[in-house]
Amino acid sequence: MTSGFGPTQYLLQSVKTGKEFVDKGWTLEAPNEEEPSLIRAVYEEVQLNLKDERLGLFKFSDWLPVSRLLQGSSAPVTYKSQGLANYLGLEKLYVTFSGYWPEKGAKMPTCSFKETEAYSVCGRLDADEQGVLVVASAGNTARAFARVCSDNNVKLLLCVPEDNLDALWFDEVINDNVKLVCTSAGSDYSDAIQLSEMICQLPGFFAEGGAKNVARRDGMGTTVLSATTFIGRIPDYYFQAVGSGTGAVAAWEANQRLMVDGRFGTHYMKLMVSQNIPFTPIYDAWKADSRDMLPYDEDVAHQQVAEIDAKVLSNRKPPYPIYGGLYDALKETDGDVLLATNEESLKAADLFEELEGCDIHPASGVATATLIREVEKGTVKKDDVVMLNITGGGEKLFKRDKLVTALKPDHIFDINPDINDVKKVLENLF
Repeated sequence: MTSGFGPTQYLLQSVKTGKEFVDKGWTLEAPNEEEPSLIRAVYEEVQLNLKDERLGLFKFSDWLPVSRLLQGSSAPVTYKSQGLANYLGLEKLYVTFSGYWPEKGAKMPTCSFKETEAYSVCGRLDADEQGVLVVASAGNTARAFARVCSDNNVKLLLCVPEDNLDALWFDEVINDNVKLVCTSAGSDYSDAIQLSEMICQLPGFFAEGGAKNVARRDGMGTTVLSATTFIGRIPDYYFQAVGSGTGAVAAWEANQRLMVDGRFGTHYMKLMVSQNIPFTPIYDAWKADSRDMLPYDEDVAHQQVAEIDAKVLSNRKPPYPIYGGLYDALKETDGDVLLATNEESLKAADLFEELEGCDIHPASGVATATLIREVEKGTVKKDDVVMLNITGGGEKLFKRDKLVTALKPDHIFDINPDINDVKKVLENLF
């Protein structure tokens, strides 16, 4: 079903200088600029025209940098909360849910909003690409990319910490065009990123790009497009747990496009992003009013990551300082960085399941816990329009309905592997 879909027309723009240029296919940085800056897509369609619902995520294709339609996607679903809203005394609490909850129309088989990234990124990729896409992940992103790339015959190499392998479950066989390598036990997401960067130095492999990839950010931004088009206006508050903060940057950028659209308001929603205690590098930098990340002892970081329940929030090198990154997003939206303990997030997740009717991931529990506290403090008022971005959920429900199996690694590397060893292993993978 392709009715209403065609390749999206857009240019790329440096956030720092405002210069516009043509996307050469996989452009991740502005050409001939010395100071680091994110780039953005500038879409030909200034107003968002929603396509057929049967296109899934691609119903938002006016504001996705994609050239082809992939099958099997599901868009985030927004609904007005009743149970949690009544409990908190909020009149206008809206939940944007990405995951598996057929009752609400949410049918993401990986139960995570990372599917929005994977479909958008792969939709940007040329159908004839022969190179191997390399993705580093703490778990959910890897699961999403594995499913999407397997279903759409995209060559993919995943780099995931061995301790996070329990996140790589699937209800269908993953095809041989997807391979998995790990950094050994005791490593974390940043070690997986370092391995992926080493691999991308080798011929035939190229980086997905993370926050630098406009397709990744604009895919994640569909959560805000879902909420705003459902509500009829831009929310006042946006709550989400963050590891890299890329989703919050994406929300800010979607907010800006909606302001230009003109039909949904001309205000910024306050970005209320949260981290899982004790791993709080973004919080620490923000509270110090520092654009730069603060010094961080690697041994301490590894220990703190081991302690948090929300492993997906474990990025030690987030796109926070870069121009157009999370620091700028928080400043421009008058946002804040909040904290929740494992205990608080678990309690909040249990409360969400009891009051709303679906289980949610630990990161979503972190976001829900901070919303509860901000309401109790009086920061969020009863008549504020609040968007709670539930970035993953329905896993318990999905596993009750489906038989799942784990994806096994093709190789496990030391935390700091030798490049020659990496090369030798990869020569035999694809």
